Amino acid sequence: MGMHRLFIIPVALGLLTSCGQEAAGPEAVPVRVSVIKIRPQDTPVTYEFVGQTESASQVQIVARVSGFLDEMVYMEGSMVKAGDVLFRQDPKPFRAELSAAKGALSAQQARLKVARDNLARVQPLVALNALAQKDLDDAIGMEQAATAAVEIAKADVEQAELNLGYTTIRTPVSGASSYARVKVGSYLDAQNSLLTYVSPLDPMYVNFSLSENQKLQFATERKAGRLRAPPIDQYKVQVILADGTIFEKEGLITFADADFDQDTGTYRLRATFPNPDGTLRQGQFVRVRVIGWVRPNAILVPQKAVLQGAQGHFVIVVDKDNKAQIRPVEVGSWSGADWFINAGLSAGDAVIVEGLALVSPGNSVEIVQPVAGAAAPATR
Repeated sequence: MGMHRLFIIPVALGLLTSCGQEAAGPEAVPVRVSVIKIRPQDTPVTYEFVGQTESASQVQIVARVSGFLDEMVYMEGSMVKAGDVLFRQDPKPFRAELSAAKGALSAQQARLKVARDNLARVQPLVALNALAQKDLDDAIGMEQAATAAVEIAKADVEQAELNLGYTTIRTPVSGASSYARVKVGSYLDAQNSLLTYVSPLDPMYVNFSLSENQKLQFATERKAGRLRAPPIDQYKVQVILADGTIFEKEGLITFADADFDQDTGTYRLRATFPNPDGTLRQGQFVRVRVIGWVRPNAILVPQKAVLQGAQGHFVIVVDKDNKAQIRPVEVGSWSGADWFINAGLSAGDAVIVEGLALVSPGNSVEIVQPVAGAAAPATR
């Protein structure tokens, strides 16, 4: 905007002096200017946001049983594969528990055998009325109780085997490992169970936010016909890394939160990117470029051609008589070195872009070097 203000002074001085010049004598030599011919055209526009990467399925590696940490097997920060061993806990207490559970199972199985043998002897005697019905009922009850005790003992053995297996801690997913949160020799329990993280890298999420004002502005411009969304709102997304390079893979917006975040005043969006080489890592700050919007029949004018006065923005155009005339305009957003003009210009208008400092409204002008009208796709 500073450049625009610099042009206000010579234009205003021209307005004051031009009448005196015309009254004093013959018309001055035409001022030599360069112009841009207005050619409305559909113009792609992109929008940039600040985003942060997030693993699509980051996994916490935790201890599932209490005990001492004996060994850290993996190299912190390395890539690991699903099933790789990362840590080992002291297995000796769990082996002892397993042995005890197996012994208890054997004892219950022996009791079950005795109960079944007893039931087998009692049944024919009761049929011969040699024993009372109560003796049969007691034998059946003892057999059923022994059967249940065996099942409980089997479950105890299975749990002991699981607990022993849990002392070898593996990663369930492939990805980049984080540093160890505990040291070897530490006692692990429910309050101290987090060991590390493993972050799968492909695909990678990139989260970013759309402010409430931006959302309302998009809706207003779409309703006014100044902005057109892609079919079924399928936007492409690019990631710009910290060094300014563009990540080679394009992503798609796969999530848009329906709820407004009252704490940040934004709507959260997420883009998903293929990341086979692991270039993107968990937690990176990046710039997110959303592609897909189009301004239909857009009019672009170089920023240096748009001036600002007390009544708002205006440009200087050349009329059919080669006279310079002020034209009020309604400006929109920027597009690189150009400005979208929402109202005030139409196809074929000639807008002065060079020689503005020498031009006063009403002056005769000579167009010496027309300037090409198209501008590069917009980025905001």
